[in-house]
Amino acid sequence: MTGSGMTGTGTTGTGAAVSDGGGGGLAGARTVATAWALTATLGLAAASWVVALRQMNGMDMGVATRLGSFTFFLAVWVLMMAAMMLPGAAPAVVRGTRADAHVRTVPLFLASYLAIWAVVGIVIYAVYSPHSTLTAGVVSVAAGIYELTPIKRHFRLRCHENVRSGLGFGIYCVGSSIGLMLMLVALGVMSVTWMSVIAVIAVAQKLVRARPAVDVPVALAIIGLGTLVLVAPSTVPGLTPPM
Repeated sequence: MTGSGMTGTGTTGTGAAVSDGGGGGLAGARTVATAWALTATLGLAAASWVVALRQMNGMDMGVATRLGSFTFFLAVWVLMMAAMMLPGAAPAVVRGTRADAHVRTVPLFLASYLAIWAVVGIVIYAVYSPHSTLTAGVVSVAAGIYELTPIKRHFRLRCHENVRSGLGFGIYCVGSSIGLMLMLVALGVMSVTWMSVIAVIAVAQKLVRARPAVDVPVALAIIGLGTLVLVAPSTVPGLTPPM
């Protein structure tokens, strides 16, 4: 009896030890995956800023900016989106990686996420042409109004949920930030200044849940900027090329 009890106790202890070891191993794998996800996402964003700024150098002509060849523009556009949007996507990448505890999910998530933005770039290239300050002002006002709509709030809310797919998160991200991106295209698609300003807004919206006390003033500021472009375009630096 005693031997049996000792055996049973030993077996139970061994099983608990195995269980604890398995749990510790999974936790360790998730920690490694999380670290890798953050490093890869933020590292790619930083590298994209460096390369994009070099490629965009000297190309900003405000509303008169030309996009160049399709291949060139698409490459620069994807770099811009990686630079601007990946910092805000980092929490989603981490959530997906921690759920699977596999680092191989990171490249797939990032590639599929940027593929959605590449599709947006293709559409922009197809419809874009150098335009007037009137167009820039109207698009900016519309972007500000979009910030106040239920559609914007819906997509922004989904960006904070547990989205496991880079494609799915990319769609929600486009829905949340499309107004800001169109404003960038209208004001100066190759403008480092506007790229930086809009990147700050977009990342903040991905990292912080909607708060009317902050979001409404931001939307009104965008509408105000668009109105200024409409009534006094010469007061907005870089909007038109020097004569």
